[in-house]
Amino acid sequence: MTMTALRSVAKRRHLDGIRKQALDTGRSRLLLTGMVFAVAFAGIAGRLVDLTVLSGGGEPLRASLIAPGGPATGRANIVDRNGIILAASLPTVSLSADPAMIIDAEEAARGVASIFDGLNREEVLIRLRAKSRFVWLARNLTPKQHQELIRLGVPGLQFHRGERRVYPHGRLVSHVLGITDVDGHGIAGLENQFDQSLRSDSAPLRLSLDLRVQSILRDELIASMREFKGIGAAGIVMDVNSGEVIAMVSLPDFNPNHPGDMAGEAAFNRAAKGVYEMGSTFKLFTAAMALDSGTVSLDGGYDASQPIRVSRFTIKDYHAKNRWLSVPEIILYSSNIGAAKMAVDVGGDAQRAYLARFGLLDPAALELPEVGAPLMPAIWRPINTMTISYGHGISVSAVQVAAGVSALVNGGVFRSPTLLKHQGPVGRGKQVITRATSEKMRGLMRLVVSKGTGRKANIQGYLIGGKTGTAEKIARRGYSKSAKIVSFVGAFPMNSPRYVVLAIVDEPVGNKRTFNYATGGWVAAPVVGRVVERMGPLVGIAPDMTASVKMPEIKSAKSKHAAPRRPVLRQANWEKSVARAVGGRVVQQTASEERIVLDARRALKRAVSVNEAQKPLVSTMRATVRRKVATH
Repeated sequence: MTMTALRSVAKRRHLDGIRKQALDTGRSRLLLTGMVFAVAFAGIAGRLVDLTVLSGGGEPLRASLIAPGGPATGRANIVDRNGIILAASLPTVSLSADPAMIIDAEEAARGVASIFDGLNREEVLIRLRAKSRFVWLARNLTPKQHQELIRLGVPGLQFHRGERRVYPHGRLVSHVLGITDVDGHGIAGLENQFDQSLRSDSAPLRLSLDLRVQSILRDELIASMREFKGIGAAGIVMDVNSGEVIAMVSLPDFNPNHPGDMAGEAAFNRAAKGVYEMGSTFKLFTAAMALDSGTVSLDGGYDASQPIRVSRFTIKDYHAKNRWLSVPEIILYSSNIGAAKMAVDVGGDAQRAYLARFGLLDPAALELPEVGAPLMPAIWRPINTMTISYGHGISVSAVQVAAGVSALVNGGVFRSPTLLKHQGPVGRGKQVITRATSEKMRGLMRLVVSKGTGRKANIQGYLIGGKTGTAEKIARRGYSKSAKIVSFVGAFPMNSPRYVVLAIVDEPVGNKRTFNYATGGWVAAPVVGRVVERMGPLVGIAPDMTASVKMPEIKSAKSKHAAPRRPVLRQANWEKSVARAVGGRVVQQTASEERIVLDARRALKRAVSVNEAQKPLVSTMRATVRRKVATH
């Protein structure tokens, strides 16, 4: 082979090697490029799966729905004794933002503020420009607000799932239920008292309240407040045999769906937290302890002819009979003098012991954080024994009075009041007076309603018994003559008591219909009567026109104790006495005094009518006399 051929072969082989090397290099580069693209597409595919499947389809870098720091509370419902929902938790969404992810803060603030009526754009803008990575913008969004915010598509907005506490009946049970804060923690009422159990237990909390009776009691108290221009009111309905609170109302109240309403007087629970001097309703406890201890019998009595003077204090009767009064008359006519003497015979130590048994010296053991402590003398002096006998010098809550009166009428057994429905047999309770004494007290209470100051609570067929109370409110210097707390506590049916009903009205003002009277008998007693009439059929108590209860016999004044009666008014003072009786400044009244007032009004009207009718005749006679005198 020639040299030329050899060189040609070598050159061709060299070119083939270069070509092969170039192909190998190209293949390697293509393979590497393919691998890079494969990894990139795999990353993209993985991200797509994460966004569309694992993350629920939310838009990246836009408004997203995230779970809160912890799971939703799952707060249990609260229901009444019949299973009606009083408080429940509903799923809701809240709005926050990450300012670092907001691209255009002004545009975002404008869009967010346009969706909420009460949200200020400047305030939103300040929050969106904050240095932190998390700011709250709004809580408890409505579904419409939620959708409009999603449509804005603002990067950095975030939604949080949660729950909102709702109260379907608004103000109706506000003071009992209380409220929760924005994080779902109870801060008042039962929501506070049972906060932990409501958060951890899915079973509903069943109350002793009956929503139907609650509504009736509230309606009647509101009507009385409006008529008599009262500044507040409270009411209790209690099962005397179990201590269950069937209804508890405090006015003014608030709407727990709007926590901002819970302020000032509306936040104060007058039925459980407020303590008051209850006035003459305390005479029931005085009579019970005297009868139970054997200090006096129903046939006995006390001289109430003269006021009692102790140092600078004078105890007198507003409806003075100025004679010896039997025990039934002391309750019937609400004699302070008789009650004071009865208490002195019982003794201060025994009085205090009995009041403690009735649950009046310790805060009520009620399932509420807002429970008032009674106010009483640090040293129980003889004057305190006297004034406490008719409800002055000691302040207690409405629920304490209801529980104490329940023990008076149920056979003498005291049971602590409760807002929870009993799931099993009711406890035995504590015997505080004998069954015989309880029976006597039922007769005395029925006597007050059938013949005394409580007769405006008398509803046919329901045998209501009770006691009125009118107490002057404590002022800066002593007691106010114009501001009063009036009350009536009743039980029914008195032949077999099942419920106690208490109504209290704060600072009522008399009107024309009541002849300017604003006492317990005129204001509070009718409330209890109407409540009983409306709730009776609902709780299975039909009117019974044949039912009766034994009432004590009213004994006539004993001659050896009798005091001289008031002298008959002279004729010259008759007009002045009638004017005083029918004037607008009288604030106390008995049944006999009411009849006198009405008779006097009718007599004055007849006298005025006769005078008007005789005016023409008198004028004619005067003219005739003048003419005759002139002719002579």
